[in-house]
Amino acid sequence: MKVKELMSTGITCIMENTPVALAALYMKKDNVGSMPVCDSAGHLKGIVTDRDIVLRALACENSDSSESALSIPVSDIMTCDPVTVSSDMSVHDAALLFSSYQIRRLPVTETSKLVGMLSLGDVAAKPVCIDEAGDALSSISAAASTDVPRSENRSHVFQGRRDPR
Repeated sequence: MKVKELMSTGITCIMENTPVALAALYMKKDNVGSMPVCDSAGHLKGIVTDRDIVLRALACENSDSSESALSIPVSDIMTCDPVTVSSDMSVHDAALLFSSYQIRRLPVTETSKLVGMLSLGDVAAKPVCIDEAGDALSSISAAASTDVPRSENRSHVFQGRRDPR
């Protein structure tokens, strides 16, 4: 089975200068945990997650107030150059990426343009993919329960991330 058979399309994309508060509102409206960040031509620049908003904006030690944290651009907290997949990749290979990179969402790109999103939930919802989703989730959960902080555990994945510390 190919990624294109399971991915979500028609994804709302935000710009790098979008305020964190607006990104959070879009996430709530679309009932999603992440927003892809694209340029005006639709090229993927990064991804911002609900976790990024909480840990890198709201709970940031450098933030004077939650109000000022919510006005910063998502470019300050997003993951730059995220792991991506192509629509022709097998779902099995995508599941291996979920597992090895400890992530739950994969932007789907073609020639660096965003064409969709694949979530671990998309994979788990398909009966023929339950084993792949279960293996990926087990790996993510096992890593989350270790003594190594999550950010250290995944630091090799997100080397382009700007950390506001």
